[in-house]
Amino acid sequence: MGMLCAVSFNRYGRLYYLDPGEFSPQVGDRVLVPTDDGPEVAECVWAAQWVSEDTDGFPKVAGLADDRDLRRDELLRKRKAEAKVAAKKLIKAHELPMKVVAVDHVLEQGGTGGARTTIYFTAPHRVDFRSLVRDLGATLHCRVELRQLSARDSARVQGGIGSCGRDLCCATFLTDFEPVTIRMAKDQDLPLNPLRISGACGRLMCCLKYEHPLYQKFQASAPAVGTRVTTPAGDGKVVAHSVPKDAVVVRMDADGSRCSCSRASVCGPRQAHDEQYNEG
Repeated sequence: MGMLCAVSFNRYGRLYYLDPGEFSPQVGDRVLVPTDDGPEVAECVWAAQWVSEDTDGFPKVAGLADDRDLRRDELLRKRKAEAKVAAKKLIKAHELPMKVVAVDHVLEQGGTGGARTTIYFTAPHRVDFRSLVRDLGATLHCRVELRQLSARDSARVQGGIGSCGRDLCCATFLTDFEPVTIRMAKDQDLPLNPLRISGACGRLMCCLKYEHPLYQKFQASAPAVGTRVTTPAGDGKVVAHSVPKDAVVVRMDADGSRCSCSRASVCGPRQAHDEQYNEG
């Protein structure tokens, strides 16, 4: 058990959870977050509070941002905006099929290295951007790196709202992209319309994997569609599954009506157990 707070580098951006340590940041406070390139300023969006989880593995707040840190952060944002505008203009001038997704900039640090700009982009195929890098370096007067992102990584960086109405999973809590297949959609009896089962990245939605083990477990023990079963209300044929309810839909032989029965009530082993128990 320990304390955690949540911060964001951009308004409505991805949340990062930190151990406040000796500090007590409140909502709206600017705090320093440790990164590979040194502390960066972020806004506290969730005040420090006690949580039941173990907080040993979370990074700690490096301190509260002062006026000097805020001025540095403002300069950093200005450099990023300038780099993004310059990149878009030069990409258009070079007629390259690239789309700028995000920009990172590291300010010059005395004695530890010069300024560096990293531009993340997407493209339909591999792009020869050597001349673009040279022109960007001459325009921005710093070292420039270009990194191509996949469709999923692009969605993670940009963020957005999914079809469920919530922030994208990849932009909030997902750390790794696990394989998602069309078989998962078929097992869940979902429409195979790409517009219905694709995420913001254009690939199959990551959430198809969340409930897939539940469907696999259900299908392994439930009678298949078309199987004749005996229910507490009489004999009938299974015409559909309702996995979230752990039930099957049965069309009754007597009057053709449909009823929803729990999987256990039409499962052979369960029926045998009940018969033996009742006889005993």
